[in-house]
Amino acid sequence: MGNIALITIAIALAMDAFAVAIATGITLKSVSPRQTFRLAWHFGLFQALMPILGWFLGATVRSYIEAYDHWIAFALLAYIGYKMIREAFEDDEDSRKDPTKGMTLIVLSIATSIDALAVGLSLSMLGVSVWWPSLIIGIVALLFTTAGLHLGKTAAKAQNIGKYAELLGGTVLICIGLKILWDHGVIAA
Repeated sequence: MGNIALITIAIALAMDAFAVAIATGITLKSVSPRQTFRLAWHFGLFQALMPILGWFLGATVRSYIEAYDHWIAFALLAYIGYKMIREAFEDDEDSRKDPTKGMTLIVLSIATSIDALAVGLSLSMLGVSVWWPSLIIGIVALLFTTAGLHLGKTAAKAQNIGKYAELLGGTVLICIGLKILWDHGVIAA
């Protein structure tokens, strides 16, 4: 696999992480270096590990995973999106959870990296080594997540959208989940 093709694949895989990072930045409004590190590190790590996992699983389980991977991603994103929308209507600003911590971070990391699992399966079937592609995919996801998080933070401050920021962020996550279903042909035009 050539480097141009690899970077194109890495950018395509990073788009979900980028969009989720923007939504997270909008939700947080103020992003610390620690939050940036946590989100970027986890998204990059999961994007790097999923192709490796997919590569090791190989063709033996591909048919089982392909049948419902998009439903898993949708369910995880819809759940987090629903929680964000619900929290947008709560009065207590301090009660809102930080999406860069705990199970929310893990769920978002998994949801945004499931497509990378399929890439690993494909690499396995093609007989291509997974180590270099996995590293590039992880680094690109880390960089796109960092940029998206700070873009979302800037958008929230520039528009001063207050409590509607979480509503927008949750809606974006649900829309990403619906797009995944659309891409897999579950939702027709």
